[in-house]
Amino acid sequence: MPAFFCLMSKSPSFYIVSLGCPKNLVDSAGLATLLGGAGYTAADTPEEADLVVVNTCGFIEPAREESRAVLQELAQARKRGQQVVAAGCYAQRYPQALAQAVPGLDGLIGTRHWMEILALVARLEERRARGPRREPVYHLPGTPGPDAPAAGRQVPGVRRVAAQGASAYLQLADGCSRTCAFCAIPLIKGPAASRPPEAILADTAWLAEHGVQEIILIAQDTTAYGRDLGVREGLAELLARLVGAAPQVPWLRLMYAYPDRVTVRLIETMARCPQILPYLDVPLQHAHPDVLRRMGRPANVERVRRTIERLRAAMPEIAIRTTFLVGYPGETEAEFQALLDLVAEMAFDRVGVFTYSHEEGTPAARLADDVPPEVKEERRARLMEVQQPISLARNQALVGQTLDVLVEGQEEGLSVGRSYRDAPEIDGLVLVQAELPVGEIVPVRVTGALEYDLFGLPAASVRPPES
Repeated sequence: MPAFFCLMSKSPSFYIVSLGCPKNLVDSAGLATLLGGAGYTAADTPEEADLVVVNTCGFIEPAREESRAVLQELAQARKRGQQVVAAGCYAQRYPQALAQAVPGLDGLIGTRHWMEILALVARLEERRARGPRREPVYHLPGTPGPDAPAAGRQVPGVRRVAAQGASAYLQLADGCSRTCAFCAIPLIKGPAASRPPEAILADTAWLAEHGVQEIILIAQDTTAYGRDLGVREGLAELLARLVGAAPQVPWLRLMYAYPDRVTVRLIETMARCPQILPYLDVPLQHAHPDVLRRMGRPANVERVRRTIERLRAAMPEIAIRTTFLVGYPGETEAEFQALLDLVAEMAFDRVGVFTYSHEEGTPAARLADDVPPEVKEERRARLMEVQQPISLARNQALVGQTLDVLVEGQEEGLSVGRSYRDAPEIDGLVLVQAELPVGEIVPVRVTGALEYDLFGLPAASVRPPES
């Protein structure tokens, strides 16, 4: 779902539409900070804005389709004098194709140079002064390489956070140095670049001062944090420092953990610090060693089993989310069955399943896309059929228990929130039969369960059973 950044506005004004992942949300917040510092104010609607920026997603074709559709709609509905700009991953990777798909687009700026939005705006104003527009203005870096600027680099005066209600995303790093054969992220964002710990700690303290209840730590690979700085256990060390820097923030959530870097020290740190939620997102992608090798992923499935066992031994209540990719080139029925078997065996709390599609420029794109589309969809459905009763059973086991719930909204006697088991937008919700204070963490007694969501009552309103 697009995220919109808007405040009360006066001209010159801007409006930002953020598509895709939480990393884009953080970049969009940075764009808003830079434009605000230059005298722009944020408009309530795109129709009111002098400058409209769409921070695009270009990871896979469905995301690109959404980006094109949003840009086309905005360009067609533009008011006189309004500038429409494409930013982000799609603009970075396919600028000419995007410009052709969106007639009337004024400018493009890539994800690795979003921090130069003011330079692009200046170029747009210079062109406006020269007369009618001709071609869009491109403000893009060259091909990402070891010496190219990182999208996550420090920008003076810009915090790498995106607050949404009582929760906030905090970016640890950007780019990726992994070599997964199917993934275009290194082509788009370049190698991993960790932020200095002092900058992350400063952002954490700022969020704590502003009453944030949940900080969600993100990067392309959070478990790689610090490796480019020469620190092997960088994430575990950073987490320990974050806990000390912001003791008043009750929830710290960790996303995008690479399976072979979930170390014993990281697990011990999570288990030792109550602020760090017993929740971990570990995208595994597959379960058959041969498929994993073709993917360029860690192929030691036994190590994955041991890691999950260690996590559950250290934190019996931990919620583990993972994602899988089905229909990868050469995936046989036997290889897919190994994936079904692992999902049934490990009983993950949350599972997301995607079907494979070629991404230009990746090593996998050189392979024959030999699994028919209908087989990919059938395998995706079969995998979810295995997972859904597991998710239901794990939710039903919570009935009668009390969970802390971060309340995010209320209407007509019902409140909606999330427990520690639920990351925003990708996991389930807790529906509470009471109007609870939005932005606060409230204990809730679970009274019912579905595959993804829970139902409950405020714990204070539930009488204990009579002896």
